[in-house]
Amino acid sequence: MANNSDYRKYLIPQEAAKLANIDLLAKLVVEGFITGLHRSPYHGFSVEFAEHRQYRPGDEIRHIDWKIYGRTNKYYVKQFEEETNLRAYIAVDSSASMNYKSEGNISKFEYAIYLAAALSYLLIKQRDAVGLATYDTVINNFLPSKSKPSYINEILRALDNTKPASETGTASSLESLAERIKRRGLIIIFSDFFDTKESVLKAFNHFRHQGHEVLAFMLLDPREIDFKFGYPATFKDMETNQEMVTNPYLIHKSYSKAVEEYIHFLKNECSKIKVDFNVINTSEPFDKALKEYLIKRSKI
Repeated sequence: MANNSDYRKYLIPQEAAKLANIDLLAKLVVEGFITGLHRSPYHGFSVEFAEHRQYRPGDEIRHIDWKIYGRTNKYYVKQFEEETNLRAYIAVDSSASMNYKSEGNISKFEYAIYLAAALSYLLIKQRDAVGLATYDTVINNFLPSKSKPSYINEILRALDNTKPASETGTASSLESLAERIKRRGLIIIFSDFFDTKESVLKAFNHFRHQGHEVLAFMLLDPREIDFKFGYPATFKDMETNQEMVTNPYLIHKSYSKAVEEYIHFLKNECSKIKVDFNVINTSEPFDKALKEYLIKRSKI
């Protein structure tokens, strides 16, 4: 039987990548995350997913599960099939640039689909509805949001079968996705956002104007953040195959400044329209993004 530390190790991207089965990966990442919640400031969130939610004023006392009260000293009520509190869509950028990974790290795309798998599993276990969209220059796969437990298999299969290809079209694809989603909900986006900042912001605004909540994760490889490549190297654009030979040391400062300004612009503008924008380093454990989701979920 696995202990808590066994589960927690799957929050480390390199450990999760050793699992060939995406279904098992999603479950173990969530198990590891929940194990940590029990020992963290986030323990107030409901972690009895499948059949229960925390008691709220107005709930009937006869629905309280006294066995759970005995274990946790907290009141939980039995949650019924029709109780779906949230409708969410997870959008995953599958353009070629997402396939980048530096030595010792997993690719941005792998990081994205592992997180998308874990979040889908988490949402459905909470009896929320979840849908999926994968895109490059266009939306390649679209699954409407549903809450039935068996739906997780369809989502995981779609994630597992998606391969990064083509150029980036984040802004136009997100605009197209906004047109498809008719019912208000939570939009969770995983991308490197390698697009013009104005067009990305316009897409975020489109979602907000339709009443959606937006949780955006900008996934970057550590070397895309610090540009510490060392000796002169040949850089190849993964989308256009164009190559450039340069000394990373000579352009380190200007590159870092450009990245910092780009991130600052998006963070600043997103805060104005109430979009949660987070930068995730792909060497970081998955629980940072999962905690951001729980914080957002608690506010909806």
